[in-house]
Amino acid sequence: MSNYWNGKKILITGVNGFVGGNIAKKLVQLGAEVFGLVRTRTFNSFLCYEKVDKKISQVEGELCDLQLLSRIISEEEINIIFHLAAQVEVGVGLKNPYLTFETNVRGTYTLMEAARLFPTTVEAIIVASSDKSYGEYSNDKMPYKEDYPLIPKYPYDTSKACADMIAQSYTSDVHQLPIIITRFSNIYGPGQLNFSALIPDSIRSALGYSKFIPRGDGSMMRDFLYIEDVVDLYIQIAESLSKDKKTLSGQIFNAGSNDPKTVKQILEKVFAATGNGGEYNRILEHMKNIIFEIFRGKHFSDFFFRRSKKKSPNAPKTSKTRKTRFLRFRKF
Repeated sequence: MSNYWNGKKILITGVNGFVGGNIAKKLVQLGAEVFGLVRTRTFNSFLCYEKVDKKISQVEGELCDLQLLSRIISEEEINIIFHLAAQVEVGVGLKNPYLTFETNVRGTYTLMEAARLFPTTVEAIIVASSDKSYGEYSNDKMPYKEDYPLIPKYPYDTSKACADMIAQSYTSDVHQLPIIITRFSNIYGPGQLNFSALIPDSIRSALGYSKFIPRGDGSMMRDFLYIEDVVDLYIQIAESLSKDKKTLSGQIFNAGSNDPKTVKQILEKVFAATGNGGEYNRILEHMKNIIFEIFRGKHFSDFFFRRSKKKSPNAPKTSKTRKTRFLRFRKF
């Protein structure tokens, strides 16, 4: 890493989340001054377990509070913004679409508006989106390409697609904010405390703390990225954007491992690593009794980047070392 980050002032929305906490930890190590927006402080987070919360400034408040966001950006003279705060549960989106739209759509345009009002010091804004913004494409159209039309169907998917288009509108020749939108595959690793996610759920079960409940027959394929790779990606993207706004602003960056696994393969590796073969066999028997329509998972083709339009000499370079493996375990 370059010394670009030393002394930079960073705003991370959703800093107490899985990805936000890991990014904050890395940026502190690089010498950045980090400000994190949180709705409420919580001790059950990677941020606290790693004691990163003692090294950053946390601001309690709502993502939809324009006055608060404007004050943070202007008074702290923020240079880089990582917009990670979101309602990320697909199931919650189905049950409570209003909350999903308020957080993901209104929250995004409120942040963009705050940056528009006080753009003087802002060098780069990274908006974390999702591959679900694309909606459903047939297998022959896979992998997703950045220039695919967005055809979302469900509330969560639609909220992310809307947020993407809103963010891109702020990069036009009218407002010219430096923004890149990222759409990454599933992320796993230390600090992922959402136990509805496949990997932490299966690890907890393999260690005997819960019972894994299969949601299908195990044939669904999923693509994963290790959190340390994701952090490196975000940092490279933001630095590159700050150095070449004219070329990179408004672009979409997809990332995946190009090595999708079935749910059954993931479970096999997790339970083999813990030596809990009996529980794994129980899960397999359970899967055999599940009958429903299987939707095959989608995955990205490139681990780092494909750019659909313009190229830049300052664009993020593909790393020669890659940490994503199935599966990496680290004591946490």
